[in-house]
Amino acid sequence: MEWLSAENVVAVATACIGIAASIAMVWYERHIPRRKRIGYRVQMDNPIGDDVQSGRPNVRLGSFDAPNMANGTLVLLRIENDGSESIGLDDYTSRELNGLTVEFTDRTIHGVSVTQPQGTDHLMSHFTPHSGFGYDDDGNKLRLPRVPLNRGEYFKLLVLLSGGDVGRDIKLVGGIRDGVVRPNRGALPDDKPPLFSRAARVITIMLTVSVVTLASIVLARDDNPQPPLGCEQGKLTITGSTAFALVARDLAEQYEKDCDGSDITVEARGSTAGVGELAALKDESAKTRASMIAFSDGRNKSAGAALQAEPVALSVFTLVANKGLDLPEGLTLRQVRRIYTGEIGYWDEVAPSLPHWRIVLVSRDADSGTRQVFQDRVLDGQWEGVPSTSLDCDLRNGTSAPVRCELDSTEDVLKKVAATQGAIGYSEIEQAIDEKNVNRLALGGDTASLDAIEGDGSPYPYRGVEYAYTYGASPAGSLAGSFLDYIRNNGQNVIRSHGHLPCSTTAGERLCKDG
Repeated sequence: MEWLSAENVVAVATACIGIAASIAMVWYERHIPRRKRIGYRVQMDNPIGDDVQSGRPNVRLGSFDAPNMANGTLVLLRIENDGSESIGLDDYTSRELNGLTVEFTDRTIHGVSVTQPQGTDHLMSHFTPHSGFGYDDDGNKLRLPRVPLNRGEYFKLLVLLSGGDVGRDIKLVGGIRDGVVRPNRGALPDDKPPLFSRAARVITIMLTVSVVTLASIVLARDDNPQPPLGCEQGKLTITGSTAFALVARDLAEQYEKDCDGSDITVEARGSTAGVGELAALKDESAKTRASMIAFSDGRNKSAGAALQAEPVALSVFTLVANKGLDLPEGLTLRQVRRIYTGEIGYWDEVAPSLPHWRIVLVSRDADSGTRQVFQDRVLDGQWEGVPSTSLDCDLRNGTSAPVRCELDSTEDVLKKVAATQGAIGYSEIEQAIDEKNVNRLALGGDTASLDAIEGDGSPYPYRGVEYAYTYGASPAGSLAGSFLDYIRNNGQNVIRSHGHLPCSTTAGERLCKDG
């Protein structure tokens, strides 16, 4: 089963461990009395005197002269508050005057000295017989008073004993309300308590190992990712808009990479030509009609009722001029319309500061959707009034002004404008940005900017919706339908990378609807 992959198992296991660990920690906090805790540890248990038997551990021979001190030993015991809350006088549960008792198995107490760290002198006032501090003659139990301890505070007991060997059991006996008294297994004697508890460290390590394992599996399997849902096999031809051709090629390559067995060919011939090619499939089989998509800049007027259009992206276009034309403020819509209807033939008629050059209109052919959007949105529905006067915009061919030629692609328009004195044309914005030898012109004071249109509500007029045309609704299970679904769900980054706004986004849906 596909869902039973290694990364899925690790991901589910990681989530389960996290949930279980959280539940366990909550239960532990509520049911285990660990908030108040007194810990103790033996820091020294050494033999003393000249009668020490050879071979004992920690043998330390020395001079010690005292009566009844056979098998003498010195014990250093550290007692501390290593819990998470302070301990007060009333927290001790003993019924006796004292709070805790130290028991030395098989040994007799002869003396005791209490020490405390700097800054805790207040502890010493509690070590008095009236507070229960003391021991019985020939006894092995040391009674400790009810000593209030803030979190992390401790004191030490240096006890002189006889009659027993080193290493015999030493126990601290007593009780703490909502807490526990137990041997200290924490830090070294004078170290601060660790920032995280042992349980927290173990859980953190387990989760870290699980996440690292999951990441390693994902990276190791990245060369063979699972295909997106809805992949289809077969052949598909994409035709139509040259302005959208780069986007279509990148989307096709990404789909082919993610979906094995698909073969997508991009043949950009212009919006109207592509839509016409799709419409010509009317007498073909349903399978053949479903094997082509035509992209069009704007709604194509030649599309018949049999074709179905789906908005894909909002495209922004711009006027471009030869580098020799200095038009920092761009052109007004009225100036553009006068130029393209032939009312103005020379650039110094637009502005006296411009050279006396003939205006050269480098246009797209009648199959171009970019040209159709320009006519509808900028020229206000007027057809360009200047007929073609040159096949290649060569200024030597004729003396009339303005000169106009028509080319097959946006790329050809940009190259011709860059190379021709006095030339002006139009292009999709990203392709114009890539051509360094042309100036992009503002229209009516607004620059061509997708960000300004999307974020600031710019009224910039030269923009249009890119439509994907299919012959009727794409059949279920067809490569065309799968590819369009892929664009909606997986193609947004590719579309944006080319300077277009996906219609499947919230802002894109609104702007694509407005056109």
